[in-house]
Amino acid sequence: MIDRVSPLEESLRLRAPERVMDLERLGSLHPSRLSFVRSLIRQMARQRWQISTTRFDLDDDGHGTAIYRLQTPRGRYHGVIFSQPLPDDARSDRVIAEAWDVTFGVVEGDVDDALLEQMAANVPLQEAGRQHPRLLVLSRANRSLRNFAAFTEALSAGQQPDPRWITRVGYLYRTTAVYGNGKFGIADFDRLRDNPDFQRPFSAQMLGVYLLRHFSIEQIEHIARRQAPATAVGLATPLRRYLGIGNSTGLGMAPFLINHPQLIEQWVESREQALARISAQQPDEEQRAALIALVSRAQRHLEQTVTEDVEQSARNVETAAALPEVRAWLEQVPLTDDLWQELIEWGHRTLSLETQELINTLLLEIYPDIVEPFEDRMGVDERMELTPEMPLVRLKQLIETHYDWALSYDFDDPDNRYWFWYRSVEKEEPRLGVRDSEPGADRELKLAIAPRVADTHRVISDYLGDHPRASVVDFLIQHSRHKDIVRRIQTMVETPFGEIRANLWARDMKPMHLLRTKLSFFGASRFDPKSDRWVRITLFQGAPLVEELNAEPDDLRAFDDWSFPLEPSTSHAEDTPTPLTTGVTT
Repeated sequence: MIDRVSPLEESLRLRAPERVMDLERLGSLHPSRLSFVRSLIRQMARQRWQISTTRFDLDDDGHGTAIYRLQTPRGRYHGVIFSQPLPDDARSDRVIAEAWDVTFGVVEGDVDDALLEQMAANVPLQEAGRQHPRLLVLSRANRSLRNFAAFTEALSAGQQPDPRWITRVGYLYRTTAVYGNGKFGIADFDRLRDNPDFQRPFSAQMLGVYLLRHFSIEQIEHIARRQAPATAVGLATPLRRYLGIGNSTGLGMAPFLINHPQLIEQWVESREQALARISAQQPDEEQRAALIALVSRAQRHLEQTVTEDVEQSARNVETAAALPEVRAWLEQVPLTDDLWQELIEWGHRTLSLETQELINTLLLEIYPDIVEPFEDRMGVDERMELTPEMPLVRLKQLIETHYDWALSYDFDDPDNRYWFWYRSVEKEEPRLGVRDSEPGADRELKLAIAPRVADTHRVISDYLGDHPRASVVDFLIQHSRHKDIVRRIQTMVETPFGEIRANLWARDMKPMHLLRTKLSFFGASRFDPKSDRWVRITLFQGAPLVEELNAEPDDLRAFDDWSFPLEPSTSHAEDTPTPLTTGVTT
């Protein structure tokens, strides 16, 4: 069930749902302290999770098997990675690809010879394999060929790669899918429900990505050492931290946001509750200085973010250009009790959506004691409840009060019913088609909530004309096709932030906003659209390294300060390169 807020939280000044759940605003969110990659790293650091290499059996080209052991205070897991040769013409970012540079999984418990043999036969097949039920995560990734070649050449020659290579493409590998929750025979979500290590949403998947990042560093150093054992050096620590893992994501991510409104409600409300608590704080000079420093860092990060997408590039430029004004405002405005609320409202009046949400993200950054307790409230036991005895007139009133945004569209206007969503039989991916001119509308997915609500409201109104005292069950006996949407309405009217307030049929609807919404909660940075329907992003860029986690840092708060990573200077990138003249310790 959804955790209910306390009286204190109810008294806080939350932003209006119509502002928060606007699709364009949601498509302007940035990764924050509440993002899943950040909360995972904090959990690993607090609980002293230890990662060690138990197998690293790679040939000269980096192909073979690597196994990493993860020991937590309450459990043991293994990341198992298979690297295989892949012809350049077989390398694809598409979900339907059949071969990849690496495939990998996260296993609960130990990996004996029998399990390893079973995984070696099936994990590289991904969807086509018979996956083991102890597998918590199943994934695959492809190399960034340009970065791989540049890194190998530099390290083999005893030099550090130019940091600008990472700024242009922030990773050596990018995943095309990271599966969990029972997909393709792996462990069901219920297996993690009572697991204290992975109760938070997508935490097991994010661990798999983090282990791949570690492998990418170890593999590139291994290849360099094999190519030039006398001269090869290890990757300098600043460059190791600056490396992330890429991800290529398309429309397949969009249905999740619509099909899990109670989970989205938890994510958004947690963020809004944290922001409301922060906006009610009386800041001091130290906190103001911390926010000013973060504004400067975010500006440099945006200036260093590379994207070929014209619209996203313009948004980045606009946001970066506005941040000196934000910094000046913070430096000049008197330190009042409600300074943060003034900042939020000033931003709402004067700044772009992306800049407004960046300010909110930075505010979350400087109050860890307020924000971090919400990381345990990001999950929910989703259940839609039907209330059949409700008077039908009451349901009609609820729609008109809470779904007025859905009733505001004219669905007779062709521009408001332009798109339809369907699943491609050939590609097994969600697609958008143009209604009345492209085939597939007869197999439309029920993702557009606004027209469904409007249609149900119209039918209810007609029914009430003849049956003014009817209940919901009376109506559904006669109109059973409306049962699902009625259940959703009755459930979601109790929550302010679950429904994205947009018409997903509209001609001007931008599916990229849906993708960015979910990716921001994952912790994705360097948002780089490749079309209006698929995007590349980077995860864990700037995150602490495995060896730093294993060293048990004393200052966990400083350890968590890795948002908006910046390109290392050349001098820092060349600090203390480690000669690679010995074998790998297992």
